[in-house]
Amino acid sequence: MPIVADLHVHSKYSQAVSPRMDLSELLRQAEIKGIDVIGTGDFTHPLHFQAIQNELEPAEPGLFRYRGAKSSVRFLLTAEVCNIFYSRTKQEKRIHTLLLAPSLEAVQELNRTLASWGHLEEDGRPVFRRQAKDLVKLARGVHPEILLIPAHLWTPWYSLLGSHFGFNSLEECFEEETPGIHAIETGLDSDPAMNRRVPQLDGTTCVSFSDAHSPEKVGREATVFGTALNYHEMAQAIHARSPQKLLYTIEVDSRYGKYYWDGHRRCENQMAPAETRRHKYLCPVCKQKTTLGVRHRVETLAQRPESFIAPSSIPYKTILPLEVILADALGKDSGSKTVENEYAHLIAQLGPELKILLDVPEGTLKLAAHPLIAEAILAVREGNYTVQPGFDGIWGKPCIISQERRLAFSRPQMEMF
Repeated sequence: MPIVADLHVHSKYSQAVSPRMDLSELLRQAEIKGIDVIGTGDFTHPLHFQAIQNELEPAEPGLFRYRGAKSSVRFLLTAEVCNIFYSRTKQEKRIHTLLLAPSLEAVQELNRTLASWGHLEEDGRPVFRRQAKDLVKLARGVHPEILLIPAHLWTPWYSLLGSHFGFNSLEECFEEETPGIHAIETGLDSDPAMNRRVPQLDGTTCVSFSDAHSPEKVGREATVFGTALNYHEMAQAIHARSPQKLLYTIEVDSRYGKYYWDGHRRCENQMAPAETRRHKYLCPVCKQKTTLGVRHRVETLAQRPESFIAPSSIPYKTILPLEVILADALGKDSGSKTVENEYAHLIAQLGPELKILLDVPEGTLKLAAHPLIAEAILAVREGNYTVQPGFDGIWGKPCIISQERRLAFSRPQMEMF
C-alpha cells in the first residue's frame, strides 16, 4: 500500500503557530487528511521533545505511534531550524532546513550539541548563528541516517535559493558538505517541473510537505512512498529517487502560493517577471523595491525551457485544498460556517481529504456532494480552472466555478445541501 507522508509541520512552541498544534491534534488531522506518516515537528524544543517521549511509543523501525490510540497513523521525528550567517561575500544569509531523524537517541545527541549553538527553548524553530554547512557536518556526525532537506527552497525569505537572503546554488551554501544534501522541498510556490529547469538540482530528490502552522493546513502537500513502513526504507527512497519507491508528490498549485508572482502587498500590485524587469525591479506605485516571487527566481537560475521533462523525474499531482474548492463552488469564504459544515459532511461521507481530491470516483462524488462541488473537484483534477497568482504574502485566488454557473442553481437548491 502507498504511504502518504507529511513530514514538515510545526508545534505550538514555534512562533506564529496555532496553540492547537500538539501531537494529539496532529494525529487527528492526519486521519482527516489521509496522512499515514506525520512529522512530529520541533523535536529541538525541550517541552515538545518531552511530549514526544511521553505521548509516543515505538512502532515500526524509526516510527512511532500515539500511545493508547487505535490508529494506523505513525509519527516520524522531525524539526526545522534556521541558520543566519554571512557568506564569503559578506552577505547575510537566512536558511531554513528540515531535519528527519531515525531515533530518539539520535535526537537527544543532536539536541545536546545544538543547545550549545543557541537557546532551544526560545522557539520551536531555533535560530543559530552558524553556517548551514556546520549543521550538515554536525547532523551527519551524530547519525548517518539523519536527513537534511533545504526547506521551501525558493520562497523569498529564509530559503536556500530565495531572492532576498538566499544563495545562487547549493554549493555556495553548503560548500564541501553539499554531498550530504540529497533532497529539496519544493514549497507551496513551486513544483517539481519548475525545479527541474535548474540543472544544479539534478542530483536531488524533490519532496513536498505542508509546513503546517495550523491544524487545517496539515496535508496540503505530501510525498507518497512505495516502501515498507519504516524510516530506513523511506530515507533510502529519498536517496535513490527510484520511481518504484518514491511514487509521486502531491503539490498545491504553485500559483496559489503566497510568493509565486512578483509584487508589493502594500500597494496591491502584482507583476509577472517580465513586467518586473520592465519596471527595473521597482513597484510602479510607490517606486520601492518589489518582492521577487518564486517564478522570477526560478527563471533567473533556469537553464532549461518550461517544456523540459527530466527522464527520471518522480511524477506529481496538483491539487487545491478542499476548503478552497468548497469556498469557490459555494461562493463563500473558506473560513465560513457553510464551508466548514460541507467539509465535515464530505469527510463523513467519502473519507479523508486527499482521497476525495484524488481518488473518489466521479459517480460517487456526484452522489455525495452538491453538483457544483463535485464539478469543482473534478475540474481541479483535470486542470480546468484558473488562478490569479499569489504575491508578496497574499494567497492566490482560484476561479473554478464561474459566477454565471453558480447562478444557474437557485438559492433553495444551494441550501438543500
